[in-house]
Amino acid sequence: MRKFFALCLGLLFAQAVVAANLPYDEKADAKVDLQQALSQAKASHKQVLLVFGANWCPDCRELDKALHGTSAPLINGKFVLVKVDVGNFDKNLDVAQSYGNPIKKGIPAAVVLGADNKILYSTKAGELADARHMGENGIYDFFSKVVTTPK
Repeated sequence: MRKFFALCLGLLFAQAVVAANLPYDEKADAKVDLQQALSQAKASHKQVLLVFGANWCPDCRELDKALHGTSAPLINGKFVLVKVDVGNFDKNLDVAQSYGNPIKKGIPAAVVLGADNKILYSTKAGELADARHMGENGIYDFFSKVVTTPK
């Protein structure tokens, strides 16, 4: 019986550790987060990087790791980051739709916005949907190009 309780306690602890490392806040209000980011971007003369993804998605987790790893200086220097949880393509779809539905070809997807909420760049062809195979350097190179040549 003690082993059973120890096993249950261990599983609960492991679940709590994994949940703490998930990149997308499933309870966040994406519209509120976005409005705050736009205000912050205006005040800091930055752009907004809107990243759509989900915690179940390995590519989304890999992208998040790169955004906080090799790409962190670039991202933090140029953008206010907002991560939007799309769940199982059943959450915040109105937000994605209002920016041209960048998730149509897969997640993660990204939109770069000016502080005036105008789209400067958007992934339209699933450019980041294979982030786990891009590696941190590939992700850094991708965002370097987005920063220098917004579309």
